[in-house]
Amino acid sequence: MQISLILNGKKIIEDIAPDLLLIDFVRNHKCYSVKRGCDSSVCGLCTVFLDERPVLSCGVLAARADGHRVDTLEGLQKEAEEFGAFLADQGADQCGFCNPGMIMNTIALLRENPKPSDDEIKEYLAGNLCRCSGYEGQLRAIRAFLEYKKEGGALCGQ
Repeated sequence: MQISLILNGKKIIEDIAPDLLLIDFVRNHKCYSVKRGCDSSVCGLCTVFLDERPVLSCGVLAARADGHRVDTLEGLQKEAEEFGAFLADQGADQCGFCNPGMIMNTIALLRENPKPSDDEIKEYLAGNLCRCSGYEGQLRAIRAFLEYKKEGGALCGQ
């Protein structure tokens, strides 16, 4: 079957197998930030934006993206750059495996709710599994990033 979509700003028309998962489609297009962690849509490592909404690509058929826009971390580098530095500064990037999904979901959270409470942050990021930390570093990074923005810092590109 043939699908047509926009991947990180680039139009792609491709013949695919009907059972191809979106995670495999984007990885076949060199979007290696999208990682396979659980294959059951619970870890957050495979998060992509489908029409600017976060979805777990291991649970979505590529055919469902036909006619839509898909963005991965590779397509959001400017927006992700500043926040990634805050993760590193707070020691929340120990092995780094969960960082792309964590960054994607943090971007989604802040787009939806620019001034989240700690409870809202924890609820939004609950589906991002990190085997290295207790999530306190990530929470500190988000708080520090929000404070930076409040004091006049801006997201790259804005």
